[in-house]
Amino acid sequence: MKLFTTIFILTILWLSFLPKSYSFNVAKNICEYVAVDDKSRLRKLLKASRLKLRNVYKDVSCDKDNILIFAAKKKANEVGQLLIKKLPKAVLESELNALSSLSPQMADMAKARIK
Repeated sequence: MKLFTTIFILTILWLSFLPKSYSFNVAKNICEYVAVDDKSRLRKLLKASRLKLRNVYKDVSCDKDNILIFAAKKKANEVGQLLIKKLPKAVLESELNALSSLSPQMADMAKARIK
């Protein structure tokens, strides 16, 4: 009985540390796919992980910027277009000034979505 209890507790402890490393890998992969402007891989990763861009946007930062600003800095227009389509309008309004200075094309897409 003690052996079973010990194995059970160790298993619970081991599983509690697993999602942290997994979430770090997902965030790292999201940043990589945004940097190389690979929209299809980003969508596959999000779908396989059962994540939505609206939820990931708040938690993932790439080079100390959010995903949208990072995409604008890297000139990732395809990923930027996907982000603009999926993010709430309030987020786009708050990031519009930064987008205008970094990527006029993405800023125009955001303005069109806000209207």
